[in-house]
Amino acid sequence: MGAKLPAVLHTPAYWGIRGMLSLPLVAGPRVSLETARGLGRAFAGMPFNRKRVARAAEHLRFACPEFDEAERLEHAVRSYEHLFMLGIEISFAPRLMSEDAWIRHVELDSIASGLRTILRGGPTVLITGHCGNWELLGYTMALLGFPMHAVYRPLDNQPLDHWVRQTRGRRGLVLLDKFGALRQIPGLMAAGAPVGFVADQNAGDRGLFVPFFGRLASTYKSIGMVAYHHRASVVVGQARRLGWNGREDGPVRDGFAAPHSGDGVRYRVEIEDVIHPEDWEHRPDPFYYLAARYRRAIERMILRAPEQYLWMHRIWKSRPRHERLNRPFPDSLRRKLAELPWMGDSEVEAVVEQSERDRAFLAQHGLTRLP
Repeated sequence: MGAKLPAVLHTPAYWGIRGMLSLPLVAGPRVSLETARGLGRAFAGMPFNRKRVARAAEHLRFACPEFDEAERLEHAVRSYEHLFMLGIEISFAPRLMSEDAWIRHVELDSIASGLRTILRGGPTVLITGHCGNWELLGYTMALLGFPMHAVYRPLDNQPLDHWVRQTRGRRGLVLLDKFGALRQIPGLMAAGAPVGFVADQNAGDRGLFVPFFGRLASTYKSIGMVAYHHRASVVVGQARRLGWNGREDGPVRDGFAAPHSGDGVRYRVEIEDVIHPEDWEHRPDPFYYLAARYRRAIERMILRAPEQYLWMHRIWKSRPRHERLNRPFPDSLRRKLAELPWMGDSEVEAVVEQSERDRAFLAQHGLTRLP
């Protein structure tokens, strides 16, 4: 890990970042988004970035087997374009996502089931992944009248962290420090305030290993524990970019279509799955079922726009214990996979076979994690 910035430099760095963020506001969204897209592509092409781009392309091999090598590489590069464009969109969000302006930039598609769940007033957990614009999703829910609390990792730069909290709070999006969130969540659940998580990070060696694009991925237990202990419903959704510079996507299937906006900031908010307590409370392993089901929903969201996912992340880095110790696939884990309603025999065997390949790779190279 790199050395942290000395505390004495936090304030100068904060003002420097604020100054840089003001440049897109002067240039406008359209020009800024096109510039960010070009910078993202150029960054992906830098020699020092070859390993990360190759990793992203390898991840796409699992997620999109229909892509050939050139398509995987192109989507890996477009993932960097998306990352750079996200920075611009986040800088514009406080200005564009106001009570009067947000409808010009966001379409609401197939969200009725999620809204009904939230409107009931009971405990609700909102989940998204690193697909689309997860921050804009939180803004939209807050502007629809739902007080949103999102769990996040605080920034090391304290002045910058304070500014981020303050600007998000103006639109009703309250950020919860992940290191103390579990102490605050019970009160929020009791009050019926939705709590949001970005739930596709690698959870380490002690996570729950559930299928993600046919390969076991470490997933946080804490989200399922929150839902289980508070008997909360889980709503999985995303905010997907529709285009920029006036280019339009296809028509909305159902919901509310935003009128055309010439500044290029357009997203569609989609609810992919709603998991109610009665869906999981009688399962043999409720925690495993919850983690596997919301991971599956995130898969489907990613496949709608694979170029809008951060493939460079080490999604499958941590490995289950049997792979690290070079042992056969456990019968107990096979049973958990077979108990998932959407997993047939062929799907279970595909996960087992991939796990065996990963185990052999780790053993051959003397590793306990995937590179």
